[in-house]
Amino acid sequence: MKNRFTTYTRSIPGDLGASIVVFLVALPLCLGIALGSNAPLFSGIIAGITGGIIIGALSGSQLSVSGPAAGLTAIVAGAIVMLPSFEAFLLSVVICGAFQLILGYAKSGVIGDYIPKSVIKGMLAAIGIILILKQLPHLIGYDHNFEGDQAFLQPNGENTFTGIWYSLNAITPAAVLIGIVCLVFQFLWGGLAEKKGGWIKLVPAPLLVVLLGISINEFIKWQNAMYALGQEQMVNIPVASSAKEFLSFFTSPDWSTVFNKQVWITGVTLALVASLETLLGIEATDNLDPQKRITPANRELKAQGVGNIVSGLIGGLPLTSVIVRSSANVHAGAKTKMSAIYHGFFILLSVAFIPRILGIIPLSALAAILIYTGFKLAKPSLFQSFYRKGWDQFLPFVATIVIILFTDLLVGVLAGLAIGLFFSARSNFKTAVFIVSDNNNYLIRLRKDVSILNKRGIKSKLDAVPEHSSVLIDATRADYIDRDIVEMIGAFTRESHKKNIKVEFKTGNAGAYGFDIEFLNHSQNKKAEMTS
Repeated sequence: MKNRFTTYTRSIPGDLGASIVVFLVALPLCLGIALGSNAPLFSGIIAGITGGIIIGALSGSQLSVSGPAAGLTAIVAGAIVMLPSFEAFLLSVVICGAFQLILGYAKSGVIGDYIPKSVIKGMLAAIGIILILKQLPHLIGYDHNFEGDQAFLQPNGENTFTGIWYSLNAITPAAVLIGIVCLVFQFLWGGLAEKKGGWIKLVPAPLLVVLLGISINEFIKWQNAMYALGQEQMVNIPVASSAKEFLSFFTSPDWSTVFNKQVWITGVTLALVASLETLLGIEATDNLDPQKRITPANRELKAQGVGNIVSGLIGGLPLTSVIVRSSANVHAGAKTKMSAIYHGFFILLSVAFIPRILGIIPLSALAAILIYTGFKLAKPSLFQSFYRKGWDQFLPFVATIVIILFTDLLVGVLAGLAIGLFFSARSNFKTAVFIVSDNNNYLIRLRKDVSILNKRGIKSKLDAVPEHSSVLIDATRADYIDRDIVEMIGAFTRESHKKNIKVEFKTGNAGAYGFDIEFLNHSQNKKAEMTS
């Protein structure tokens, strides 16, 4: 406990700076995801606070940041329309959390261990590219689509690419100026921080970017208010006129709908999707962690479960580990989980005490921050690295990116996983059977897992063995032999005398593969004939 306290204390400078960055990134995303989900705006804020403080405290991850996720917006929006009320939906969020607790105690977190690294890296690169493409319209002042949307097809009828095209017809000069200056500033500051280090690394660039964006817009407003950004192009937070009104933003579930079947179906659906996204999120975050720490997956599911129960009880949206915030956290220099907790408190304090001040932050400045984050996730060097590793790594990587871009995160990851499994099976297929011949002497060596996919190759070789030959089938290195192949080898051995073929079978434990006694006796007799 003392060592942990010392670690957290020493990490305060890095964690505090990173938490400000995550706070600036998370705030508009919380509002945008609530808007895209057709939920009350403050429900996104509640989810951000809960994800930071509650899940941050309970999670075993040092760098993951939880909050409302864009991947759940379609499910949430559909459920809010279908269920009797938003309060009924909140009960589904509580059920989601309870189900995640069960998944955690059932040790379901092992699912994340089966996702190949090429797919995880492809997912991160896809998120980076999506951030760049989705934020370009916001950078130039076109804010028709909500902040945080990651789907190819957008609620406003546009898609990722047409949104960029339409934005070119609605350019706001002030937004372009703010966006470009802020983006260039980040690249310059990032290069300076790498070269100089020292105190420069301790200053969070996104905070300077926000201050720079505010200054430029206020200067334009001072010169000529007509050319300044409109209020719809700024961060918009619900403002309470009193403490009582602020507390009224928090709502509780409608417990009278507990017997509604759709409430339970929605809760279980949210739990399954949110759990899968969380497992992918912590795998991705662990890959980004400079210290390569491993997050205990089952503990994370339990933490997410508690977080979703709390969020549902006080009026918040469902939560997951969010890659965008987590990657911003890593790149901002966070060291421990305190960064996530600090950012949760920053959201709470800001909406409670300074909501009007937050209302002067330009969305184009925040878009510049997210575009820079996207570039860090999808650097060209990453593509070069996977290309050099070979097609078995490069294709799942690229396929994951492309499919996520045109569908959504889960579909892309599942497709990438399927392609990765294909290459894995193909590799095993090639190495499982080794066949060589010298005149009329044949060696068929079975290694590792010999599956049904190898049946055709083995059969064609056995059929091609000429009369008066000797065949040695070596299965001493095989871990598994498919039953069809066992029967095929047995049939070949029993019929071999018709072509005067001598067969020897070597294995440490033939019975384990399912070879019958008749086959073993026949093989031993043949072996005796060959040695006599």
